[in-house]
Amino acid sequence: MQDSQALPEAKSKPSPGILFRLWQGFWLATLVVSLSYAWYCFYVPKNNIAWAGTYQSGRQLAKESGKPMVIFFTGEWCVPCRIMKRTVWADEKVESMVNAEFTPILIDMGDPDASSAALERYNVHATPTTIIADAEGKLLEQINGAMTKPKLLSLLEKSHTSNLAP
Repeated sequence: MQDSQALPEAKSKPSPGILFRLWQGFWLATLVVSLSYAWYCFYVPKNNIAWAGTYQSGRQLAKESGKPMVIFFTGEWCVPCRIMKRTVWADEKVESMVNAEFTPILIDMGDPDASSAALERYNVHATPTTIIADAEGKLLEQINGAMTKPKLLSLLEKSHTSNLAP
C-alpha cells in the first residue's frame, strides 16, 4: 500500500537551452555596445586652443593683437558641437593654425551673460555656428551647422590670407 500512496515524482526544471543563453548574450552585447556608443557621443577631449572665455575679453585680445577672431557658438546640449569639438577642434593642425593666426572665442549659448552681446551682434540662432570676424568685429564669414576638418581648415586659410591682403 505504501507504494500506491507515494508522492508523485517532482518534475525537475529543464535547464536553460542554448537558445536562451544566446538570447541573453545578444542582449548583453547590445547593452554594452549601446552604452559605449552613448559615452563616445558625449565624450569631448580637451584641446589646446586658447579660447577666450567671453566675447568681450576675446574682442579686446583681438584688438590688441590685430588678429581676426574665430568665434564658435556651442552648447552643452549640442551633439553636433560635441562631434566638432572631438573631430575638428581637437586636431593638431587646426589647433596650431587657430592659436597662431586667430583670436579664438568659445561662446556657450546656454550662458546668457557670456553670449548676449555676440548673439545680438552676429544674429546667431543655432548651434554650432562658426564666425570669422576681423579684429574690430566686422563679419568676414559665417557658417551655420557642423563642419568637417578640411572645410574648417579651408575657411581659416581663406580668412587668414584675405586678412593679410592690403
